[in-house]
Amino acid sequence: MHAITIPEPGGPEALVWTEVPDPVPGEGEVLVEVVSSAVNRADLLQRQGFYNPPPGTSPYPGLECAGRIVELGAGVSGWSVGDEVCGLLVGGGYAEKAAVPAGQLLPVPKGLDLATAAALPEVTCTVWSNVFMIAHLRPGETFLVHGGSSGIGTMAIQLAKSVGAKVAVTAGTKEKLDFCAELGADILINYREQDFVEEIKNATGGAGADVILDNMGAKYLNRNVDALATSGRLAIIGMQGGVKGELNIATLLGKRGAITATTLRARPQGEKASIVAAVREHVWPLVEGGHVRPIVDRTLPMSDAAQGHRILEESGHIGKVLLTNE
Repeated sequence: MHAITIPEPGGPEALVWTEVPDPVPGEGEVLVEVVSSAVNRADLLQRQGFYNPPPGTSPYPGLECAGRIVELGAGVSGWSVGDEVCGLLVGGGYAEKAAVPAGQLLPVPKGLDLATAAALPEVTCTVWSNVFMIAHLRPGETFLVHGGSSGIGTMAIQLAKSVGAKVAVTAGTKEKLDFCAELGADILINYREQDFVEEIKNATGGAGADVILDNMGAKYLNRNVDALATSGRLAIIGMQGGVKGELNIATLLGKRGAITATTLRARPQGEKASIVAAVREHVWPLVEGGHVRPIVDRTLPMSDAAQGHRILEESGHIGKVLLTNE
């Protein structure tokens, strides 16, 4: 098969489409003929040499895929050769075939085409696990998501609205904020021109946000705590704004707040399987009912993954960038 390899870390040009051995599904895995994958910021970090895959896993980037099952490993039940699926990966999605643990597979939602399904696994699992399973966003609460026009952000807006939350977003352009409003965002904050702490407090009568989903890390740490409501929960899922920051513990204590930080990739398979099962139970009906949809900015050939990385680095996209073998 062909796959995107990274012979040496570097810029987008470090991604090389080349012939490699086919993966072999192990016990509890299936082999998927990949129709599409998606570009995630973790892939950019891997390309740069900062986020290597766990030992013994696929060396190729790609944390999700959609395609057709072509082989079942030992001990797999509930799936058949020919099933159209999408799945959460530890790596290997930028390829023509990928081995996927059966517990991390999802059926393609009814009414959604196969290629587009690759836009779902990473964002739905990230948002559902952090915002609902950990931070326990409830109806009527105020939810702030940074980077509202990103793949994560566009899904977070829709899922938060589906449970009856009030949604605030940050984004850097009017175009992106307008799109967030179309998805249901109630409070629109241009982070280039406005102070999100001030804006969220003004919009909530001084209370602040009950849950914040943050992709920036260190740069926003203290400001996020300032923006929290009493008993607020801050969920950190990224470090685009750095890895080390100072925290005002007194402010956090005064608000009885909580801070959590998670990644999906390194979690044990059992934990990921539990998240995938929860997504299938709670999110898939919303997708199939037309209440939630994946937002795709554009689709590129898998062999042109470098261009997908450039697009994410320039932050000119809205939603997901897909890579396809078709």
